[in-house]
Amino acid sequence: MSAHAAGSTGPLKVALVATAGVAALELAGGLRAGSLALLSDAAHVTLDVVALGIALAAAVQAKRPATQRRTYGFARYEILAALANGALLTAVTILILVEAVKRLLHPGLPAGGLMALVAAIGLTVNVGVGLLLARSQHTNLNIRAALFHVGGDALGALAVVAGGALIALTGAGWIDPALSILVCAIIVAGVVRIVREATDVLLESAPGHAEVPAVRDRIGRVEGVAGVHDLHVWTIGSGSHALSAHVVLEDRKLSEASAILRSIDTALRDDFEITHVTVQFECESCDPDTTIVCTQTPREPVGLSTKS
Repeated sequence: MSAHAAGSTGPLKVALVATAGVAALELAGGLRAGSLALLSDAAHVTLDVVALGIALAAAVQAKRPATQRRTYGFARYEILAALANGALLTAVTILILVEAVKRLLHPGLPAGGLMALVAAIGLTVNVGVGLLLARSQHTNLNIRAALFHVGGDALGALAVVAGGALIALTGAGWIDPALSILVCAIIVAGVVRIVREATDVLLESAPGHAEVPAVRDRIGRVEGVAGVHDLHVWTIGSGSHALSAHVVLEDRKLSEASAILRSIDTALRDDFEITHVTVQFECESCDPDTTIVCTQTPREPVGLSTKS
């Protein structure tokens, strides 16, 4: 896992405390104003508090060193946490939709002014937390999941601010449950994206910035490389990508093969941010010369690797 990802617990701690405060405020405000939209958003934020707690625990676990059994370490705890977050948000979406339908059939008239005031306070806090998390989201899937939570909260709060103002001006009670349905749409958009990314990691999919054809082409352009096969690229955890491949070389001295390996490692690190590289060399033909890489039966591999 990258050092940046490893140091990401600070933003998560701030987000957890701030989001808990917003949840408590919206719960109290929703009960006082009689607003389903505000109560729904409070439920959404409350589950986000749980989700952020899971994310924080996962970030701590991900920093644990590798063991003899878990040789890649614990970085994928954050991927499991992201999936758990998606499940939590799906559950709250169903609850909100059910209650919203009931309110649409039997609308009430909440206190629009109080709705708008409470939601505006929550919006201010969410924007601040979102800006903090945005600094880390590009290198950490778990931070990105947390950012979607906070971003959804901010959009929901903005909608409640506008809805509260409209209710206060027009007295249209149906606006409240309609806003609740909007909150559901915001939640679903975030869930779909995060679950898709987490699933790609668990399925050992090549990351979007390091697609196999591009990686194969880059290795093939290293001087001395004659071909590449059995190429695999996958993500271990946020900011940590791995590669394994069989690389066919022209007949070379062992010292030259080592230089080629260093060139491959540097190219993959610089161009694709792949930091864990394992390469198995093979040669096109094997002459009975002990100074070349392949001195065994033709096509029998000699393994060399570089890891970080």
